[in-house]
Amino acid sequence: MTPETLLDRHAAALDRRRPWESVWQDCRDHVLARTPGQGGPALYDGTAADAAEELAASLLSELTPPWSRWFGLQPTREMADVPGLPDLLENASEALAGHLDRAGFSLAMHQAFLDLVVCGTGVLLVEEARPGDASALRIAAVPLAEAVLEDSGSGRLDTVFRSARLTPAAILQRFPKAPVAVSDDSQARLPVLEAVWPDGRGGYSFAAVLSPPNTPPVLLAEGRFSESPFIAFRWLVAPGEDYGRGPVMKALPDIRTANKVVELILKNASIAATGIWQADDDGVLNPATVELVPGAIIPKAPGSAGLTPLAAPGNFDVSNLVLEDLRARIRSALLADRLNPRPGRDRTATEVLERSAETARILGACYGRLQSELLSPLVSRALGVLRRRGEVPPILLDGREVRLAYRSPLARLQARADAANTALFLQQAAALGAEGMAQIDIAAAARFLASTLDVPASILTAKE
Repeated sequence: MTPETLLDRHAAALDRRRPWESVWQDCRDHVLARTPGQGGPALYDGTAADAAEELAASLLSELTPPWSRWFGLQPTREMADVPGLPDLLENASEALAGHLDRAGFSLAMHQAFLDLVVCGTGVLLVEEARPGDASALRIAAVPLAEAVLEDSGSGRLDTVFRSARLTPAAILQRFPKAPVAVSDDSQARLPVLEAVWPDGRGGYSFAAVLSPPNTPPVLLAEGRFSESPFIAFRWLVAPGEDYGRGPVMKALPDIRTANKVVELILKNASIAATGIWQADDDGVLNPATVELVPGAIIPKAPGSAGLTPLAAPGNFDVSNLVLEDLRARIRSALLADRLNPRPGRDRTATEVLERSAETARILGACYGRLQSELLSPLVSRALGVLRRRGEVPPILLDGREVRLAYRSPLARLQARADAANTALFLQQAAALGAEGMAQIDIAAAARFLASTLDVPASILTAKE
């Protein structure tokens, strides 16, 4: 693909993205605090901002918790009898988890989850680090403003364009073989476009193009990846749309209204504190110089009424009732009350289990999409980098030899339910006596429970 063709394809994809940009900006303006010099409406209510941060943190702790290993590699049933394979996969999982931790995966993942919550789509970049770095991986969250995404027909956003403005020195650092002239004092930022798209052979093509103004575009680098370094994932997808819809987008009308209500409440409070006054135009009193502060002396002409408070017609205030309802709906839309219940009383074990089941039901569809679009491609890409470096054996997550097992708290909920059903069956079979237990392979049942609960293979005896 020539640089001109790549730029034209990016421009066409950018045109298709433009209708989303105003919605994303509106979501950011009402949820994320403004930085100095940034425009947008003033924020008066922080309910949506708190709930969005809580949801992003909850996704991190429920899907990719930094304090525990949230994935594992297990042999399929056909490969379960291969000697030493479970231990080999366990060692590979430990090595991958170590590289992810040293690459700052949790920091980048939280930033990407925040984009997912606010805008409905997140993008993660997983690259191979330079030799000698602490980790073989270099992971960063790509701002959605820099990414233009396409679905090539696979149902996933597998075509990614990333535009950035880099100095010539930064371009040469990223693309050492780029044909770019660099001067020591050159600080001009040049537009660079990186693109990854399926090549039709099970891999991905890559190209980087420099497009300075009024000059022909220059091809900086090109190549091929076995796994895409860009991982794009979505919260919810409506039919016929490429970009995702996030919970903030759904709650945006309530967020706008709550922000306006709090603004009016603050204005009303200001009026209640200082009052509204009237005065005769007697040529002595100057309203522009009057300050309503304790101890102030306000001059008035003899015989005039001076400064007189204007009484309000009534005090029927329902703003607090409206605001409470709006805040409750915002927190419900952003799952704050369900994922992070407010403290206030001790909860029974049954209530905790029911709440866990409700969490799994609420996030079931979203978790399934994130598992397919984020977690599986992420582990596959990271394993591919380590495999090429020789740090793990040639493991392929093809489902025929090795499968990916999810160990996150949310993934374990269903596993616990399956284990509980199996344990209940074993208990009922034991109640039937010796004939009931004779129908059960105890060793196979123990291994099934170990596999379901993702118990380390090292604590199990070798299968004869």
